[in-house]
Amino acid sequence: DPGGEIRIDGKAARIDGPLAGRAAGISIIYQELSLAPNLTVAENIYLGRETSRSGLIARASMRESVFPMLARLGADFAPDTLVGDLSIGRQQLVEIARALAAKSKILIMDEPTTALSAGEAERLFALIQQLRADGLAILYISHRMDEIYRLADRVTVLRDGALVGSLDRTQIKAETIIRMMVGRDVSSFYKKEHDPRAVRGRPVLSVVDVADGKRVKGCSLTVHAGEVLGLAGLVGAGRTELAHLIFGAAAMTSGEIRLEDRPIEMRSPHEALENGIAYLTEDRKAFGLFLDMSCLYNINLGVLGRDASLGGVMNRQKARERARNAFSSLSIRAPGPQVTAGSLSGGNQQKVLLSRLLAASPKVLILDEPTRGVDVGAKSEIYTIIDNLAKAGVAILVISSDLPEVIGICDRVLVMKAGRIAGEAAPQTASPLTQENIMRLATGTGELDAA
Repeated sequence: DPGGEIRIDGKAARIDGPLAGRAAGISIIYQELSLAPNLTVAENIYLGRETSRSGLIARASMRESVFPMLARLGADFAPDTLVGDLSIGRQQLVEIARALAAKSKILIMDEPTTALSAGEAERLFALIQQLRADGLAILYISHRMDEIYRLADRVTVLRDGALVGSLDRTQIKAETIIRMMVGRDVSSFYKKEHDPRAVRGRPVLSVVDVADGKRVKGCSLTVHAGEVLGLAGLVGAGRTELAHLIFGAAAMTSGEIRLEDRPIEMRSPHEALENGIAYLTEDRKAFGLFLDMSCLYNINLGVLGRDASLGGVMNRQKARERARNAFSSLSIRAPGPQVTAGSLSGGNQQKVLLSRLLAASPKVLILDEPTRGVDVGAKSEIYTIIDNLAKAGVAILVISSDLPEVIGICDRVLVMKAGRIAGEAAPQTASPLTQENIMRLATGTGELDAA
């Protein structure tokens, strides 16, 4: 039952909606983007708070006032840029600017660094320290231990909607927090039990000097059966664009893609799937799931034609069985396959999308930010799924901005910079698999030849 009380400056506050919260001096930066893609950066920042003169929106005035906000965040785009033309990382900066423009005294930040590069995150952390020094109260929601260590004065852990406990800064330890969050001991967070060396001699996917004439400038890589290859780099380095070329979602201007040493033409995602290449998008809500449709439909979407009868009628029995198996094998937590995908948590949505890809029995699986927007427990489960797929011989390419994740689950990592492969980091080589080596390659402070 609803209950309890919210106090601001020691006084009870009645907050019955977002407008009341804003009036009370509370702003929130949501984990999932809440921007209008067809409006400009300035229009999004002032959405609902537009300045006007003589009954008309003062666009020029709003635009001018946005310049210093963007400069403060280190943004490299203009106030009149359409938000829909920005990358996810840059859209996140617009979200932050919008919250700051409201001049709130309480700022709630829900996983604000999820889509940010290391450099963008550093600027955000510096800004948070400045805002705290200015007297702003910040409620920072995060599953990232390094961010908690760096920023938090106190930590409160919730699980299943209930308070588990609170810790002072001196009590913060990764093992303690994770145990409180997942309700059990997590002795090995990153799962990597597969042995890529056992099958390293058999390349499955080879990308040779691929380019798109825009963001990707002659990239080559090879993924072997049973191997988890990481693809790291700063936001804008071209990682997702390269994945789109491999998956047929964008056109190549040069280069070649080979599957099991056979050249193939990838003119569409459908052809990629037919050849055994599956792609998990970085934005599941916009490009992955049909949120208003059932999990059963979402899981079976890629194989409906294959299972249909001669008359084109969906085989409901097979669809229900596949969905039940997916719920069981991937530990999808929901009342059942009939519930809508939009009603699930981020981690369970991601597992539904993974189930759809796995239903096609891919030889190559490209995972673009596979744990973005999911909690610690779901992350650990997704790592186990990736490890099990590698043990089954699937060639896996993981794109991630989370460096501990890349190092923890990948066998070796290629680093992109400005549309090219800048180098490789791998265990027992001249360039070991460390965060320092990855960042050195990503920022251009050191160049190594990719193996």
